Parts: sequence; C-alpha cells; structure tokens
Amino acid sequence: TEKLILDMARKSLVGKARARPDLVQRVLQKVRQEGLLTTVEQVREKLSAPVPLGYSCAGIVEDAAGAEHLLPGMRVACAGAGYACHAEMNWVPRNLVVPIPDGVSLEQASFSTIGPPALQAVRQAEIRLGDRVVVIGLGLIGNLCAQLARAHGARVFGYDLDPGRLDLGAALGCAQVSADPEAVLEQVLAFSDGHGADAVIVAASAAGNSGPLALAVDLARLRGKVVVVGFVGMEVPRNEAYMKEIDVRMSMSYGPGRYDPAYEERGEDYPYAYVRYTEQRNMQTFLEAV
Repeated sequence: TEKLILDMARKSLVGKARARPDLVQRVLQKVRQEGLLTTVEQVREKLSAPVPLGYSCAGIVEDAAGAEHLLPGMRVACAGAGYACHAEMNWVPRNLVVPIPDGVSLEQASFSTIGPPALQAVRQAEIRLGDRVVVIGLGLIGNLCAQLARAHGARVFGYDLDPGRLDLGAALGCAQVSADPEAVLEQVLAFSDGHGADAVIVAASAAGNSGPLALAVDLARLRGKVVVVGFVGMEVPRNEAYMKEIDVRMSMSYGPGRYDPAYEERGEDYPYAYVRYTEQRNMQTFLEAV
C-alpha cells in the first residue's frame, strides 16, 4: 500500500490522472458543483498536503481516555490509515485498537491490519470443514487466506505464477500448489474429486485485468462461491457464471465498520448480537488465531 502511495506521489499531474480516472471524474463533478477556481484551489491543496505512511502498528498504551477496554501500559495493536502510522506516537480511535493476547509478540501483532482482510474473505466464502478451497494469488494476503482457510478445516489449493510464493504457500499448509495456467483446471478437478472448488478466493493483484476472476469462475464447482479480496478487474464471464450459478462476492477490507466514519472515527460500535464480527472483532479474532 505504501509503495502505491509513493509511486503515485512521484507521478506528474497527467500521470496521476491516468492512474486514477475515478478521481478525475470526481474533480469534474466538483467543477460543475463549485466552480473551476474553487476546485483548482482544493486540488492543489490536496496534492501538496503531506500524507503519513502506515496503517498498521503495535505498541504500548500511554493514555486511554475514552476507551474503557484499555489501560496505560497495555500492549495493543492498531489499525487505520492516518492513525496507525510509522511514528513514535500515534492517536488512534477506540474501535481501531485491540489488546494483544499473551504469547503474541509486537512484531506479530503488527499484522493486525493485514490479517482481517484475509479473515473477512474467508468469512465471505463461508468455508466449512472438509471444503476444497482454491486461493488465486499467494502474496501476503493470499497466504494468510490459505492459512485461515486451513484453520477452518478446508483443504487448500494455491495458485500463483511466482515459484517462491508457491514454496511459501506449501510450507504454510497448502495441500497442493500450481503455477501452470494450462494445467490448473485439470489439477483442481482432480483435487476436488472432479467437482471443482467449493470456494475460490481471488487474492491476486492485477489492476484492470479480469483474468483472475474468469479463472476463479472456471475453477469453482456448480453453485460454488468466488470471493474477490484482491485488486483485479471485475468483468464476470456471464455465460460461465450463469451456467454454474456462481455466487460472486466482494470482501470489504477488514469487515463491518470499515469506511463508516461513525464506527471508525467516532467509536460507535455495532450491536454484538447483530454484527458478531466487526472490524475490531476481526482484529481480535485474528490475533487470537496467531
């Protein structure tokens, strides 16, 4: 994520526009609503403002005003861009902080923001004991997805074009791995007794490329699930998905509460009985699993 920010910062204004056409559309809409001069001034101010790097950290509580679940001196893990920064001191809203369980190091706990997106993807896949699960893309998030799926009782097939990532996936519990795009369909059919995968988690990073999603549809069984957690194109091959009645789902980052200012910034929690696993409770669950 930081590399994307740094790469974007180094681009020219034209380069930024080409990389983020969605933001260009927002700027044009603002021009129509507020006028050209006002919009130009706001854009210049935004582009010149420094951006703190980091969104995941772990450390020791200095003060915990307004957070009853925390005390000074406690070890905690924190999340949130603009909050859990690469800094000596951070101020973090209460719903983005969790205590670190005994036996978990600060270094391990700094994964508290990386683990929940993988956990949320596994929750969206509704994995059950004995399921056959394919993870496409065995980078940082993909390998965590594979480990969590295995912890849920699934047998996991990992697919990536990088041999090093496949070796890591195999070492971390994938029952089978492959880097062969020509043979992967046949391999997954054999892996799943001829049925196809119960769930396919797309954790690849291929901006604008819908190939990983099309492959996921091919690898899933009849009425299987495809869960997208990676940054890929979203053009679903309609006929193939229709004939299999594939359930395509998005996985929203850390889980319920993400992108909600009331939850993340103002500390308003969701009722436990109705939203069992919020962003914060996913952080806690992941660290307990660690």
